[in-house]
Amino acid sequence: MLHTFFATYLSSAIRFLFLLAPFFVVTMFLALTRGEDTAHKHKVIQRACLSALILGLALFFAGPVLFNAIGITLNSFRIGAGSLLFLTAISLVNSGTRNHATSLPQEDRDDIAVVPLAIPIIVGPATIGAILVYGAELKTLPEMAGGVLGLITGLLALATLLYLSGYLERALGKTGLNIMSKISGLILSAMAAEIVMSGIAGFISTSGLAAG
Repeated sequence: MLHTFFATYLSSAIRFLFLLAPFFVVTMFLALTRGEDTAHKHKVIQRACLSALILGLALFFAGPVLFNAIGITLNSFRIGAGSLLFLTAISLVNSGTRNHATSLPQEDRDDIAVVPLAIPIIVGPATIGAILVYGAELKTLPEMAGGVLGLITGLLALATLLYLSGYLERALGKTGLNIMSKISGLILSAMAAEIVMSGIAGFISTSGLAAG
């Protein structure tokens, strides 16, 4: 039981950390908070990460209910979510940004913590689909506990990077952050392929059982 919990926690924490594309989020955070004082930046980080956590937890447990309500299988959603995640990965590799990246004009940036920072920069469409899939895949209580703690850990790691964003910008520069985003995109593409292939394998297995 403990082994299942720790194994799920470790794999989930790593998955969610890369799924959140932390270096892309850092780049967008720096752009959106340029010229703001440190206290304001910290408040934005806290509100954005809390909003992302609430949404992430809701999505984590909503998968089975949603799939049953709209009458689709987990395998179908795996293929759809994995394909969307793959498009996001391609965008990160090509340009270092997600394909849904948004920015606000200066006069509209009074409160950027929830929109656009938490949604869609931290939790975008591809992230939403992947969280729904991962949550639905975990069946036992130790697995679900490990998955939830993994999500929390991923967001805590992201928050830490956001708190250190000024140091990261000085140490890596814009080019360095862009390169790190591209590397994250490569890992995301592998995760996306795994999700899609799991969906295809599930379809083949189900079809084989039905034929038998």
